[in-house]
Amino acid sequence: MATFNYSVRDKAGKIVKGSLEGENREAVGAKLRQMGYIILELDQQSAFANLGQIKLGGGKVKVKDITIFARQFATMINAGLSLTKCLTILGAQTESEALRTVIQLVAKDVEAGQSLSDALAKHPKVFPPIFVNMIRAGETGGVLDEVLVRLADHFETDAALKAKIKSAMTYPVAMGGLVLVILVAMMVFVVPVFQGMFESMGGELPFMTQMLVDISEFVSGVGGIVTVAVVAGIVTGFKSWVATTSGRLIWDTAKLRMPIFGEMIRKMAVARFTRTFGTLVSAGVPILSALDIVADTAGNALVAKVVKDARGAIKEGETIAKPLGESNVFPSMVVQMISVGEETGALDAMLNKIADFYDEEVATAVDGLTSLIEPLMMASLGGVVGTMVVALYMPMFNVITLVE
Repeated sequence: MATFNYSVRDKAGKIVKGSLEGENREAVGAKLRQMGYIILELDQQSAFANLGQIKLGGGKVKVKDITIFARQFATMINAGLSLTKCLTILGAQTESEALRTVIQLVAKDVEAGQSLSDALAKHPKVFPPIFVNMIRAGETGGVLDEVLVRLADHFETDAALKAKIKSAMTYPVAMGGLVLVILVAMMVFVVPVFQGMFESMGGELPFMTQMLVDISEFVSGVGGIVTVAVVAGIVTGFKSWVATTSGRLIWDTAKLRMPIFGEMIRKMAVARFTRTFGTLVSAGVPILSALDIVADTAGNALVAKVVKDARGAIKEGETIAKPLGESNVFPSMVVQMISVGEETGALDAMLNKIADFYDEEVATAVDGLTSLIEPLMMASLGGVVGTMVVALYMPMFNVITLVE
């Protein structure tokens, strides 16, 4: 993804400047035209040009800060305060120095006559496309406070799901790290001590013991450095490959097909798609624009591709459900519920129901996976350490047998 600086003219004839992320210049231009802008200038931004927006005021803006901002903003608007007054108060009281700087800039732009959505669009590293487009829909429909509440709810739900998954993965990662540390410590410090004892005893070592000694010599010497270098190279190469468009698509497709984890990842992708899509539709964002945003925030390249393909089919007159059903990415239940939502005119409500269902499914899957991984990790740790202990003591057992 690259960032492009743009200068456009809106429907009122005002010139609006800002930046937007996209795969290429044509994709960004298409997005701007769909938003109703007339493009005056569109140039790719330098790789270092956005550093000031990423860490304004010395820190990155967190999702939690944006959520609090949206909820407080909604409360103030509902109380009858003007936009500029709301922004002035929020800019003064927010705890995030980076967000405070951005809010102050937005307040100046709004005071100068720009719409709130246009002012927010100038800071894409802080306010994502879903935020800007929903604010634009709220301004058009005169329901800005309701839209801000929906945004806050959306970000809170998304953050809660991520936090649950992160919490569930903490134990396996910690146990994996512990196993690795124990293995390295035994190979580097414990096995060499026993090796000296084995040499003084003489004779031929059992196969398991000899293999352990050979691995210890390899890890303790140049082999250990070579192994670390090779692993670092593989990790770096993998990250570089995944960063490419084709590599990301292949990897994200493979993740959906993984045993055990694949189904959970699929449910997460479906929950995020339906939650974001439902939130946008509820706010009055046009279907095609909503699908553009959903594709950019899908979190999975294969899901994003399916959504973009569906958008093209919908533009040609197809329903939303048909191209999604043909993709084999979305479960049939999801496709059928979306179809019912289209037929009944309650698409947003149906999408939110699907999202709620899959949020619970993901939570259940995470709990089940955690309960499965914990005993497996303990068994693995015990098995590795036990095998090494047996291998180290086997020569001593042989000596005792000979003495008897």
